[in-house]
Amino acid sequence: MNRIEEYYNYRYDEWGRLLRHRIEYEMTKRALDKYISPNSSVLDVGGGPGRYSIYLAQKGHEVTLVDFSEKLVEQAAENSKNAGVTLKDCIHGNALYLDKILPDRQFDAVLCMGPMYHLLEESERRQAIEQCMIKLKAGGILIVSFISAYAPLLDCLGHFPEAVLKDKDNLLGYLNDGRHVAEPDDAFTDAYFFNPMEIDKFMADFKLDKIRIFATDCYAPLVEGKLMELPEEIFQSWIDVFEQISANTEILGCCEHILYIGRKV
Repeated sequence: MNRIEEYYNYRYDEWGRLLRHRIEYEMTKRALDKYISPNSSVLDVGGGPGRYSIYLAQKGHEVTLVDFSEKLVEQAAENSKNAGVTLKDCIHGNALYLDKILPDRQFDAVLCMGPMYHLLEESERRQAIEQCMIKLKAGGILIVSFISAYAPLLDCLGHFPEAVLKDKDNLLGYLNDGRHVAEPDDAFTDAYFFNPMEIDKFMADFKLDKIRIFATDCYAPLVEGKLMELPEEIFQSWIDVFEQISANTEILGCCEHILYIGRKV
């Protein structure tokens, strides 16, 4: 077991993450509703404990989940049962080998919302996207999520600004080299942070027509706690605003998570 799997198996509550960071969750759900056609077959690669898989199954899609963490796969199966929906498969497997895990199967939509967070090598990041492309039908939708290279800076600023004294070089360095190799006492595990301006170039190497690149949390990381306390009507109105501005280039430089949506040529 490598330390990324160990982190998600034993150290982190991934099921609760999208409730703690609900702006990202709501923005992503809106994108899924907009770009995935009704009654689609969906492959959720890096689907973790099943937040998006369950949401899509509730919408009538046939969903197969694959994740690197055995514990999260078990949670996804249990969580879907508790939600009263059925996932076609919950598979413990590696995003780099989807064609071996799911031979002779293709999907109307593929979500790759997790693997790009933790693949430190360029060759592996490309292999993961290539594997998703193999599993995607012609004309199908690929949705890929990235952690911005500005995310560590925003996290530090919002939660422990005094840490800049020892972390300043690292925070700025992620803009040039997004590799984060975790120390034993780090709160996060090994990760790769994408410079937002490099995402379009990276994805352009694959046979995809780009539909949209946008920030799923916009300005929210710095005021998320306050937004979460708002009445639902006001909260959703802010999601409306974020949805309108989230693809603006200047927004991509001040967010933590970015979503790429493309259609397979």
